[in-house]
Amino acid sequence: QVQLVESGGGLVQAGGSLRLSCATSRSIFSSINPMGWYRQAPGQQRELVASITRGGSTNYADSVKGRFTISRDNAKNTVYLQMNGLKPDDTAVYYCWVITLGHNYWGQGTQVTVSS
Repeated sequence: QVQLVESGGGLVQAGGSLRLSCATSRSIFSSINPMGWYRQAPGQQRELVASITRGGSTNYADSVKGRFTISRDNAKNTVYLQMNGLKPDDTAVYYCWVITLGHNYWGQGTQVTVSS
């Protein structure tokens, strides 16, 4: 059983910042590659926001490049998504995502709402 515990969502004004966290167990974290964040806005398909490999290579959606930063803390078994310069279009449910042992797993989702 892979458990992904997310935190950090909330309501913020446009231009503000939030940091999302996704924690899992040490045994799972060591086998994850890659991991990242998806988001899904109402009426929209789920889209990949950012990902990071075990080696630290990162990938971002064009819409968040230069504003969002994904990172991982191996000591804390946690991946982070630092979101700066938030826009109303960033409003969505954000899901932590990992691939481990050949399977995809998702967190429960955390709501991010950006007011104009």
